Amino acid sequence: MSRLWHQNAVIYQIDPTRFFDSNADGWGDLRGIVEKLDYVESLGATAIWLTPFYLSPRRDNGYDVENHTEPDPRIGSLEDVEWLIAEAEKRGIRVIIELVAQHTSDAHDWFQEARKGRDNPFHDYYLWRDTPGPDEPAPMFPTIEPHIWRRDEQAQRYYRHLFYHHEPDLNLRHPDVIQAIDRVLRFWAEKGVAGFRVDAASHMVEQASLPGDKESGYRLFNHFYDLLTEDNPDMILLGEVDVNVSEFEDFFGGGERLTTLLNFWINKNTILALAREEAAPLVKALNELPMPPANGGYCFWLRNHDELDLEDLEPEDYDFVMKKYAPDPDMRIYGRGIRRRLAPMLDGNERQQAMAHALLFSLPGTPVVRYGAEIGMGDLLSQPERESVRTPMQWHAGPGAGFSACDPARFVEPLITDGPFRYQAINVEEQESRDGSLLHRIRQIIAVWRTLPEICYQHFHPFTVREKSVFAVRYQNHNVATLMLTNLSHEAVTVDLGELDLEDACEILADDNYPPVACALRINGYGYRWLRVR
Repeated sequence: MSRLWHQNAVIYQIDPTRFFDSNADGWGDLRGIVEKLDYVESLGATAIWLTPFYLSPRRDNGYDVENHTEPDPRIGSLEDVEWLIAEAEKRGIRVIIELVAQHTSDAHDWFQEARKGRDNPFHDYYLWRDTPGPDEPAPMFPTIEPHIWRRDEQAQRYYRHLFYHHEPDLNLRHPDVIQAIDRVLRFWAEKGVAGFRVDAASHMVEQASLPGDKESGYRLFNHFYDLLTEDNPDMILLGEVDVNVSEFEDFFGGGERLTTLLNFWINKNTILALAREEAAPLVKALNELPMPPANGGYCFWLRNHDELDLEDLEPEDYDFVMKKYAPDPDMRIYGRGIRRRLAPMLDGNERQQAMAHALLFSLPGTPVVRYGAEIGMGDLLSQPERESVRTPMQWHAGPGAGFSACDPARFVEPLITDGPFRYQAINVEEQESRDGSLLHRIRQIIAVWRTLPEICYQHFHPFTVREKSVFAVRYQNHNVATLMLTNLSHEAVTVDLGELDLEDACEILADDNYPPVACALRINGYGYRWLRVR
């Protein structure tokens, strides 16, 4: 089985406002991304996922959309979007953008019209009540927004908002709302985007479902899938679905709904495995996944742009991870997660970070690397909520970290200027010049991964070894197999692979120069070894 483009992709997630400022106004922008595309290509990324660049009050990092088809002028223009897509295509890089359709900003024209009263044709675009309803579903940010109903004085009614009060929820049962979203999808598809990351996809299903008929909600994604793939079969829908594993197949819909699922269950268990230095939690979680459809798959990552949500772990495991990676209450958020980047969680240990990325790339799906993870960027806990993990990219040790030439006081977000993760110490230029740096290691991991067409869930065979700290997996396709071993422990191990035929095994990736492959395979603390086996 050959992989489709998105099954063979390395996705690099970029926040356009925090990557590179091309015009010295303190805001990263689309033209800045174009200027850095050679760097993105050098990483081995084959797709970029842009967080929202639309017109927005930016009270929620752009997820509070004011106009779905107009870029924020601080970030760029429609012409800049088209230029970015064209320049990325020259380098074999596709562009994935956000579909934010569970809610809008309260500044959106739709909501401003809806507030004028129940006789306004836009009023039913949103969810209203004459009295505040129960907080069901539960608020997404309970420590910030304890209720999901908010009174609007102009409308004299209460509107629902699962997220922030300035993000009213859309009525996804309303045919006019669906037609409006269709127009947004067509607009960007015609510009040449490769697909959409569907924000809050699981909540969209709930909002689209008829009473007692959740299947009617899932059919919303059948509709979007048909709309997009009619003219471009390669178009993807990458869904944010933090749900129980038992629901995954409903979101895939046999390959005619969401193409790829962002897999939060595996993310939580990856972090648990790293914290315990034991492979078992991750192996167990992977074995629970249903087989994705032939045209679909799973998407995996280590850290993203939001909190690290751990609420579905067993209480003992949850407490263990929290005590290890977020010992200070200020490192925690929303009563369920961690607001730190990976590097400080791992105490800045480059070997451990490289191992974590080798582990990520040994999982049976599409890997996502967030900007800055490849150099081990830190976080800024003095910033509110999730802004702590959204600091500007650190390009070099000079003024403004190479992010912007303007006065840092005008930056969209402050730089990290103190401690071991300050931009003067952690930056692209320093790591480019240093052999064995995290950046070089991750480039090497990606380069080798891209030569391995058999890595997908259909060819995934985890196996156990005596050493509890070693995550061991085999991918087999026709006459070739790849064996991947990752040591999650700080202590070196020797793995006995006596049952496997390693006579013609060839080492294709390793964290160190090891002796020739043998049945007893040594792996350093936080080490990894990938073997090609006939």
